[in-house]
Amino acid sequence: MSEKFITLANDDINNLFGTNNKKFNAIKTYFPQVKLITRGDKLKVIGSSDQILFFEDKFNTFIKHLNKYNSLTISQIERIIEGNDNILKEDDNIIIHGQHGKLIKAKTFNQRRMVSEIKKNDILFAIGPAGTGKTYTSVALAVMYLKNKTVKRIILIRPAIEVGENLGFLPGDLKEKLDPYMQPIYDALFDMLPITKLNEYLEDGTIQIAPLAFMRGRTLDNAFVILDEGQNTTPHQMKMFLTRMGKSAKFIITGDQTQIDLPSKQSSGLIHAQTILKDINEISFVNLDSKDIIRHKLVKKIIKAYK
Repeated sequence: MSEKFITLANDDINNLFGTNNKKFNAIKTYFPQVKLITRGDKLKVIGSSDQILFFEDKFNTFIKHLNKYNSLTISQIERIIEGNDNILKEDDNIIIHGQHGKLIKAKTFNQRRMVSEIKKNDILFAIGPAGTGKTYTSVALAVMYLKNKTVKRIILIRPAIEVGENLGFLPGDLKEKLDPYMQPIYDALFDMLPITKLNEYLEDGTIQIAPLAFMRGRTLDNAFVILDEGQNTTPHQMKMFLTRMGKSAKFIITGDQTQIDLPSKQSSGLIHAQTILKDINEISFVNLDSKDIIRHKLVKKIIKAYK
C-alpha cells in the first residue's frame, strides 16, 4: 500500500467537498479502491500506486472543471469519472452575456455537446427529459448567432397541439393566442435580451413566433430555427418542417419522447426522425439524460421514479 498527500486551497475545499461534505462523501463512494482522509488543507490518499494515480488524475480534473466552469455537481463528478471530461478542452461554456451581466452558460456535458454540435452541423436534435436545459440552451444559441450576425432572424416554433382545432377561436391576434404555449421560450428570451430590444425584435420580425402549421410553404433562409416539443409532431409534420431549411440556416429540434401528447394511434415525428435520419453525418443527435437536469434536485428523482 502507498499513500499520497494532496494540498488543497481553502476555496477548493469548500467547493469540492460541498455542504456537510456531501460531494466528498459521493467521491469516496466512486473510488472504493482507495481510502480518502481529510486533514485541514491536506487530502490523504491510501491505496496501490496505480489506484492513487487514477484517483489523482480524476481529482485534478475535478479541480480544472471547478476553476473553468465555477461549478462541480455530483452529476458532473459522475461524468468525469465515466471519462467524459474531454469537453474541458473546448471553451464553449459561456454562450452569451445575458441581462444584467448574467452569464448564460452550457452547464452540463450534454449542453456543451449541443454547443459544439451546432457549430459542426446545421441540424441538431436535442432529446431528453424535462429540466435538462434543451430549450434554454437552444434559445441561447439562437441569440448568440443573431448577435454575431451569423443569422438575420430567429424563428421559434411549437406544434401547439394542446389547442388543436380551437386556436382560431381563442381571443386576440396570433401572438396572443400562442403566448401561453410559448412561455418557456419567452422565459429564456427575458434572461438574454433587454425587454425593449426583445419587443423591437418581435415587432420587426427579427424574432418570429409561430405554430408549426404556419411553416408550410415557407423557405427559411438566414435563420436560426427552433422547433420545441418536437415529440408532438407527426412524421409528416416533421418532414414538412425539416424541408423548410434554406440557405445559411441552423435548425434545432428539441423533444422529450416520454411526454408525447399525440393521439395514441399516431406516431411521433421525433421518434420516426431518429430512426430514418440517424445515418446522415451532417445531422447531429444529442441525447440528454438525468445527469443533465439542472432544476430542483427532486426533478431528477421524480423522472427516475416514473421510468
